[in-house]
Amino acid sequence: MVLVTSFISGVFGMAGGMILMGGLLFLMPVASAMVLHGFTQMASNGWRAILWHRHIVWSIVLRYVLGMVAAAGLFSLLRFAPAQAMVFLFLGLIPFIALAIPTRIVPQADKRGGAELTGLLCTSLQLMAGVSGPALDIFFVRSHMDRRAVVATKAASQSLSHLTKLLYFGYVVHSTDAAQVPGWVILGCIALAMAGTTSSRLVLEKLTDHSFRRYSRWIVSLIGVVYIFKALTTLH
Repeated sequence: MVLVTSFISGVFGMAGGMILMGGLLFLMPVASAMVLHGFTQMASNGWRAILWHRHIVWSIVLRYVLGMVAAAGLFSLLRFAPAQAMVFLFLGLIPFIALAIPTRIVPQADKRGGAELTGLLCTSLQLMAGVSGPALDIFFVRSHMDRRAVVATKAASQSLSHLTKLLYFGYVVHSTDAAQVPGWVILGCIALAMAGTTSSRLVLEKLTDHSFRRYSRWIVSLIGVVYIFKALTTLH
C-alpha cells in the first residue's frame, strides 16, 4: 500500500496520501495511523523534493512555514484529537470543498499572502484529517509554475507539514496509541515510500500539464466519495 500510494503521489503530487491515510485507519487507531502516515509521507514527500530540488520555489516554501507554525501553535493549545469517523469525513469532504471554491478567489501560492494562507489551512487539515493535498492544489492551480515546479514545491511544503503532524500526535497529544507503532514497520514504510516515489519520476516526465491537472481532479473526487460513504456508515 505504501509503495503504490507513494508512486501515485509522485505522479500527481497528491491522492496517494489520501488513499494511504484511509487504508491505515482500517488497520489501526487514529493516533497510530497519523504517526505512521506522518513518517511515510514525510519520507515520500521529502525524497520527491530531493529528486526535484532544482524546481523547488524556496520563497514559497519559506512563506508556507509561517502559516504552518501558526496552525501548529493553535492546535497545540487546543490539543485536538479527532475521532475515526471525523477523519474519514474530512478526508471525503476535502476534495469537494477544494473543487467548490472558485479558483479566482483563492490567492495563489506565488502571490502575496497566498503561501502563508496555504500553510495555515493545509497544516490545520493535516492535523484534522492527516492529509491536505486537494486543498493544497487549489493554491497552485492558476500559478505560473509548470508541473515539475508544482510537484517539487508542494513536496517540500508537505514534508514539513507531515513532520508537524508527526510531532503533534507523537508528543503534543501524548497518545499511547501513537507510541505503539513498531520501529521496523516505520523503517519499512520509509524505504517503500522512497522506492515508490523514485519509480514515479519517468511517468511524471511523460505526462502533460493538462493531463496532470485533469487526472488529479478525477482521482481525488472518486476517493472523496468512498470516504464520505465510510464516514456515514461509521457514524451509523
